[in-house]
Amino acid sequence: MPWATNPLFKPEDFPEPKPKDGADVESGNDDPRQQVLDSVPTRFKVPSSKFTGHQIFYISFILDGIGAALVSGGINFAIAYAMYATDGVTGPIRLWKFPNTLAGDAALTTFIQLLITWHVELMLVNRDLKKGGVQPIGFIPEPKWSLVRWYLFLDRKEQTRKVRSWRHWLAFLRSQVVRALLLAVVFFPIVWGPSVGFLRLVGQRQGDDWYYKKEWVPQIFKLIQGAALGLLTTPLIVMFWLTRCGWALRNHEERYGER
Repeated sequence: MPWATNPLFKPEDFPEPKPKDGADVESGNDDPRQQVLDSVPTRFKVPSSKFTGHQIFYISFILDGIGAALVSGGINFAIAYAMYATDGVTGPIRLWKFPNTLAGDAALTTFIQLLITWHVELMLVNRDLKKGGVQPIGFIPEPKWSLVRWYLFLDRKEQTRKVRSWRHWLAFLRSQVVRALLLAVVFFPIVWGPSVGFLRLVGQRQGDDWYYKKEWVPQIFKLIQGAALGLLTTPLIVMFWLTRCGWALRNHEERYGER
């Protein structure tokens, strides 16, 4: 079951399925759909055969789409104000040169925000799944390419560490960080390139660099970048965990989201 190596789950979240009253437990059932229905733990909903209205709403609005964009944009705006508009800021704000480089800020923000978003959604989505608050995605077929299967926690080696030991937690966190950073690498050119182009348009060029006032270009830039990252990546991460849970339930896995 999925709880076996994922420290976010507990054994009681996956009680053994019980036969329904009046059922012939020896006769068996050849219907794959019914087998899934009978075997899904009671706290989890059955993986869906298509996108449901609730799944679309969950992915798009509940802190996972527009909500994530608003939250991420607001946090980045506040951080940028503290970084660039306070009295403690020394030196000019430039595009390329340190210490106040907006190009470097844009690059760092991409990786840090993806790391935070990945782990926040890991906890929130898994919490909602095990409480039955959202239905796992069950209609997406498993990929066949080995590297993609590795990324999606498929085809893993046998677990030898004790569940919820410190070594297990470290391995679990390492596996999540690696995947979050790989996702950040994919989105880096998508986000960073347009960010630099935008900053060149709104900056004042002096020599080989672009300069900015303390207010409001850096803050608005960080707001837009944070909101765009939240809008682009959070729904994908949510779908990742909804789909991963659907595979785990259908395959009766003993490991979930850890390698």
